[in-house]
This record gives sequence, C-alpha cells and structure tokens, in this order.
Amino acid sequence: MTTTQATRTTGPAGRGPAGAAADRRTARRLRLAALPGFIVLGAVVGLLALDSTGAAAPTLLNDAGPLGRFGLPAAKFLFNTAMAVTIGALVLASVVLPRSAPVRRRHRDRKADADQELDPAWSACLRVAEVASVAWTVSAIGVLVLTFVDTAGAQALTGDFSAQLGVYVTQVPYGQLWTLIVVLAAIVSTLVFAVRSFTGIGLVTVLSFIPLVPQALMGHAAEASGHMQAVNSIGLHLVAVVVWLGGLLALAVLAPVLTGRGDLGVLVSRFSALALFAWALMIVSGFFNALLRVDSLADWTTPYGMLVVVKIALTAALGVIGWWHRSFVIGRLAGSPADGAAAGRPGTAGASSAAGRATVQATGTSGTVSSRVEFWRLIGIETLLFSAVMALGTVLARSQPPVPDEPPAVPTPAERLTSEPLPPEPTWATFFTEWQLDPLWVVVAVGLAIAYIAGFVRLRRRGDAWPVGRLILWLVGMALLVYVTSGGPMVYGRVLFSAHMIQHMLIVMFIPLPMVLGAPITLLMRAVPARTDGSRGARDWILGAVHHPYLRFWAHPVVAAVNFSGSLVVFYYSGLMWWALSTHIGHELMILHFTAAGYMFAQAMIGIDPGVSRFRYPLRLLLLLITMAFHAFFGLSIMASTTLIEGDWYGNIGHGWIPAIEDQVRGGEIAWGIGELPTLALAIIAAVQWSRSSDREAKRRDRAEDRSGDAELKAYNDMLAGLDRRR
Repeated sequence: MTTTQATRTTGPAGRGPAGAAADRRTARRLRLAALPGFIVLGAVVGLLALDSTGAAAPTLLNDAGPLGRFGLPAAKFLFNTAMAVTIGALVLASVVLPRSAPVRRRHRDRKADADQELDPAWSACLRVAEVASVAWTVSAIGVLVLTFVDTAGAQALTGDFSAQLGVYVTQVPYGQLWTLIVVLAAIVSTLVFAVRSFTGIGLVTVLSFIPLVPQALMGHAAEASGHMQAVNSIGLHLVAVVVWLGGLLALAVLAPVLTGRGDLGVLVSRFSALALFAWALMIVSGFFNALLRVDSLADWTTPYGMLVVVKIALTAALGVIGWWHRSFVIGRLAGSPADGAAAGRPGTAGASSAAGRATVQATGTSGTVSSRVEFWRLIGIETLLFSAVMALGTVLARSQPPVPDEPPAVPTPAERLTSEPLPPEPTWATFFTEWQLDPLWVVVAVGLAIAYIAGFVRLRRRGDAWPVGRLILWLVGMALLVYVTSGGPMVYGRVLFSAHMIQHMLIVMFIPLPMVLGAPITLLMRAVPARTDGSRGARDWILGAVHHPYLRFWAHPVVAAVNFSGSLVVFYYSGLMWWALSTHIGHELMILHFTAAGYMFAQAMIGIDPGVSRFRYPLRLLLLLITMAFHAFFGLSIMASTTLIEGDWYGNIGHGWIPAIEDQVRGGEIAWGIGELPTLALAIIAAVQWSRSSDREAKRRDRAEDRSGDAELKAYNDMLAGLDRRR
C-alpha cells in the first residue's frame, strides 16, 4: 500500500475517506460546471446589457443584421474567455505550480532537467493552455470576420465577400490590428504545444501578453483627447482580467488534479497574491478609464453609466471573496501554511512538492473537509461573478459612452499632431502644475515602491538591517519617474523640443541614480526566500534574468556606456524620434529604453547589485569621463545645428511661444548643461566608494598581518638579506 493510500484510509473516527470523497465530488462538479456556467451566465447578462444600452438595436442605414449585432459580442466574449484561460494557465505554470520535484544539484545540465518527471498538475495546466490557445486562435478569426461584417454592414453580405474581407484586413487599420492579433494568438498556440522547459514556458507567458497591446490600441480613437490615458488604462485592465479570470478558470478545470495535494494551500496562497494584485490593478485602471468615459453626475445615470456602476459593484464583490479566501479559507486548507511566504521553507508543507504529492494530510476533521469544499465552492461563485463582469465589459466596449471618444471637428495644429489641446505657455510654475497622468508608469512606480517597502518591512520584522537611506532613495526615484512621465516634462515635451530634452535627460540621467543606490536586487535576494519545491517565483525569475548572458552583455560597463551615449545619437538623428512622438507605442518604448540604458550605466559605475562585471575604480572614472565628454559633444552638436530635428513636428505645432530653431538651440544647451550634475554625482559617489573600498582593503591587510605576525614583511626582508649576502 502506498503512502497516499495509507493516509487516505486513516483518520480519526474513520472520517478521512468520507471527507476526501466529498472533496473529490466537489472538485469534479466544479470542473464540469465552471466553463458552461461561465458562458451561460455571461450570455444572459450580456443580452440584458445589450438591451439596456441599445447597443444591439438595428441601425437605420446599412444594418449588419444579427451577425453583427449579436454574433460579434458573443464571439468577443468567447475570444476573451479563451485568451484569459490561455494566459491564466501559463501564469499558473510559470509562477505558481512546481514543474517537477526539487533538484538540489548546484549545477544542473539541460539533459538532466529534461529527464525529470513533470508534476501532474503542471502538465495538466499546460494541456488546459493548449486547448484554450486553439480556441483563442479560432475565436480571434471569428471576431475578425464578424468585425468586418459589422463594419461593412449589409454590403458585406453582397458581392465578393472574400475580396472585401481581403481589403479590410490589409488596408483598414482596425482590420490590420485584428489580423495581427490572429497571427500572435496562433504563434502563442504553436509555442504552447512545442515548449516544455521552464524557461521556455516563462518566455511564452511573456509573449502571450503581447496581443493585449493591439486590443488596447483599438479601444480608443487615436485622434481623440485622452488617447494615452485610455490606451494604457485599457491595457492594464486587460492584464488584470486575464491574470485573475484566467487563473480562476484554470484552477476550476484543474480542481480534480489539485484535490488531495498536501501543498494545495501553498499553491492557492500564491495565486491569491496574484489575484490581489490583479484586483487592485482592475480598480485603478477602471478608475482611470471611467474618468474618460463618464464625466458629470448626469452621465452616471445613463444606461452606460449604470452598467459601469454594476460592474464596479461586482468587482467589489469579487474583492470581498478574495479577502475571504486569504483571511479564512486558505489558512484552513489541509497541509498549507496561511502565509504563502512560508512556501519552500524547510519544515513547512511547501518545503517539498514531491512530499506534498505523495502524502495527503489525514486530519480527517470536519473542519478540514469543509474548508476544502468551501474553497472550491467559492472558486465557483467567483467564476460566475466574473462571467457577469466580463459580459458587462464586452457590452460597454460596444456601447457609446456619454463622453464620446471622437476627435474635434476642427482640430488645432497641436491637436492634429498630439491629439491633445495645447497647454498654457510654459513657466516654472506650469512645469509643476500641468499634469496628464500616464496610468502605465503610475502603476509601475507605485507598484515598485510598495514592493520595496514590503521588502524593507519584512527585513526589519525579521531583525535584519537595511539602510533607511536606500529606501528613501528608491522612493525618490519612483516619485521622479511619475513626475517625468506624467507631469510638466511630459506635457510640454510633446510641443517643445527643449521640454522634450528636459524629459529625456531626467529619464536617462537623473532617475536611474536613486534607483541604483536603492539596490533593489540585493533587497529582493535578502527579503524573499528562494523557492525549493520545484516552482519559480518572482525572486527566481528576476535573478535568472539578471544572470542571463544576454542581460550580462548589456550590463557590461563598455556596452552600457556605448548604449547610454550612442542611443542619443541614434534616437535624434535616425528618425526614431518621430516614431516616439507620433505613436503611442513609440513613446512608451522610448521611456523604457532610456530608463534601462541609464540604469545599466549607473549600475556599472556605482551599483552593488549582482549581474554586472564592474571595472576597477580608476577605469570606472576614466569610462565616466569619456562617456560624459561624448555627451557634451552631443549637446554642442544640437546647439550648432541649423536644421530642425523633426521639423515636421516641432515646426508645425503652432504654439507661437518661441521660434522652433531657437527652442532647439535651448534644447542643446539643456542636453549639455543638465548632464553636469549627475556626472558630478556619479564621480563623487564612485570616489567615495573607492575610498571606502581602499579603507576596507587596508583593514583586511592589517588584520592579516596581525594574524601572521608580519610574515610577508619578514619574508621580503629575508629575501633582500639573501641577495645582499650573494654580492
């Protein structure tokens, strides 16, 4: 008899087998009812919502018929469900479930990893992702075709359908985006079937989020005001939904496989942390988006506004269920600690996934049985509530909001280029009072600040020291990141070259300094324990990326310096700047690239985090001098230029405050002068670190000499004496 069989047939008063049977029955029922119930309830709520908003009413001219009015929302609902399950299952496989039994060899080879027996739950999770990815691809094709039918109306069903569809997918921007989504979904599906390594699945998981980008871009007119806020809030909302909903549905389908595992509580606790993050992200992104769609109190009383209110109420109910999970249910699950942080520590249920699979906690108490049954039931209720939320979201995306997202009838030159009204003439005050919040970078900065504070508090509670100064520096860096991406530098950077240069220099030279001095990777290594149950968490993935040869190449001091300086020339003189000014993706990638370039360079100069092969201090200062000399030359070249950089943009913005060529000269002066302060700061910090390093080395040598009795000096003197005697 195996250990599992033995534990299942024992228990106080013989109640163990009955409890396990009840748990298995509940799990099987949940698996059978989850997806059908989700789809049925979503269809009912969707039809009611379509009727209340009038989104399914026939149009007066060129009506597409039932295919467009009802078929398209139904196809989008199925598309969103399949997409969520695919991504959610991949997330579970990447950061929640163990891939295999723990491997305790210090150096693992690929062949040994490939020969490992895969965890049944991990394999089942990938099978769920495989099926869902196929459904995702097929439903994406269906949405593409039905979107064409809805756009073309009755004309789509007359004439050459395939020829018209071909024109739609190749020449119409909306059709091109949906075609891109189909291709990306097909690529993800192919890779899900082909990849089984842990790193490969992690990369596929990252790739699976890319189709969310074109969906976010389609959610708001590019020429309408608030495009940046709308696109980023929609994108963040989609990320939250697919992680939370997809994980829920995947857990529901995997319920029979997970039932009976000794580490169930640990796994659920990990997902609960993800769900908490997703819930907060849904609230924040929904708030940003609602401010653009609903303006006055009267707007909230419209059918659109009422649906938003209902969706908010349901989202709050989902948050309450999640809180109930974390507070009352997860801690009572058999064989799991209440705190997911205990996972992977020796002596806990998460210490070994193999042990968790081989033994089932045989408490046999009614409390344990009821807690597991209660958990699966709550998963079912949460899934059904999410069905209503997603149905409402699908209908809202199809309905006309009270505040239309249409471009102005007679746009100004600034509105033609930036899609935003021209801000007031810049002053020192307006650079701090004019704001256009970018939800993406606000969430990134606030999220990283909260994560750093959580790590700091965890170390302090554990009795470990961590300098308060590093915490303050990190928070200063995050505050600067919010200001530069949402405050005056961003607002005026799109209409003035000089303001753009201020934004650029702050991103690449000022923000990275406090971030690097905060030593976030070192804090992560000390505050978060490594997983030992065959799974990977944030710590494992981040450290794996930091030590990966690809990132180590870009972190090399010479490469980092070339990237830091050379990127400026390439960006301003190759036409990439136009892409960053005129497209949403280009703008966000510009911020990401130059923040990373500045961070890598500062890390090579003054950082302490791992992953960088730093030069000795004299070479660091020499490299800093060469890099900054090149940077000064770049600023002087802009000052001396008589040709406008991106003149089609800055020359036609129409503000009338200052001639564009004079503003460009001012921008060159800023590029030359603003680099002096961070350069001086880098040099001073490097010199201080050099001095401290020398002091530590001197003290180390003094201690060594004290221990050896100046043996090295005596040996040297003896050598000199021997040479003297030979003479």
